[in-house]
Amino acid sequence: MQTIKLAVISTPADYNTCPLDTIYNNFIDALLVVKYGLENNKRLIHFSTCEVYGKMIGSFLPKDSSLRQDPAYYLPTEDASPCIFGPIEKQRWSYACAKQLIERLIYTEGVENGLEFAIVRHFNWIGPRMDFISGINGPSEGVLRVLACFSNLDDLSKANGHIFNVGNPNNEVIVRQLAKMMTEVSGEPPLEAPIVDVSSKEFYGEGYDDSDKRNLDMTIINKQLGWNPKTLL
Repeated sequence: MQTIKLAVISTPADYNTCPLDTIYNNFIDALLVVKYGLENNKRLIHFSTCEVYGKMIGSFLPKDSSLRQDPAYYLPTEDASPCIFGPIEKQRWSYACAKQLIERLIYTEGVENGLEFAIVRHFNWIGPRMDFISGINGPSEGVLRVLACFSNLDDLSKANGHIFNVGNPNNEVIVRQLAKMMTEVSGEPPLEAPIVDVSSKEFYGEGYDDSDKRNLDMTIINKQLGWNPKTLL
């Protein structure tokens, strides 16, 4: 039997405006799920986030360094990359810190108390029901939203004690490019100004911070489960 942890506050604007709620939801509330798995001898499949990696090493290179163009400095791996966050007053990192701490607790419970687990670090997913509204887009019960975007959960049951990056490295896109794509496929009449540039400070508020970019290494999930993404934007 398995316990699947999906519930999470995962909206960047909330990291700044509701940092306490973000920390409590992603760490304190998650403790109950871990405890349940231990007490009932259930495997835990925990859905985390690529944000636990924080800032990439490439973000700290000199602005004029040619190495900033090297993808290797923006390619985090599950078992080797450091997790580097911004200053405490940058509340944006409240989410990533909470998610990393619950990962560390799950891992330690596995080492010391035999908790069986798999951790999924997702790199932004696309797919049906991603904006599913209960009772409006479908039935109010019995609907799994995000799992349809991943793979068969039986695969994860074969990989105890592992952490997996999950996403599609071929779908790297900046927000401006994504906005342009959305205007082209929406079917709506063209707007006079369809794309407007807004700074992260304006959009998310004070305390926002981020990495320049974060690429995706799929080596471990491909080796352990033979899984590769197939869907392009």
